Amino acid sequence: MNKLEIKGNWNVIKGKLKQKYGNLTDNDLTFIEGKEDELIGRLQARTGREKQELIDEINKI
Repeated sequence: MNKLEIKGNWNVIKGKLKQKYGNLTDNDLTFIEGKEDELIGRLQARTGREKQELIDEINKI
């Protein structure tokens, strides 16, 4: 399984995710170093997508 790799500016990634998934809030997208699994869990709950799909999507941004 791939690991979440946040490259570059998290604010850019956050903005693109909010554009794609309008129901995401800033609270959903709060990134705290070392808590990547918690972030992915929140995103899964809000989007209904699988963990690996979300990781791949974030890593492509």
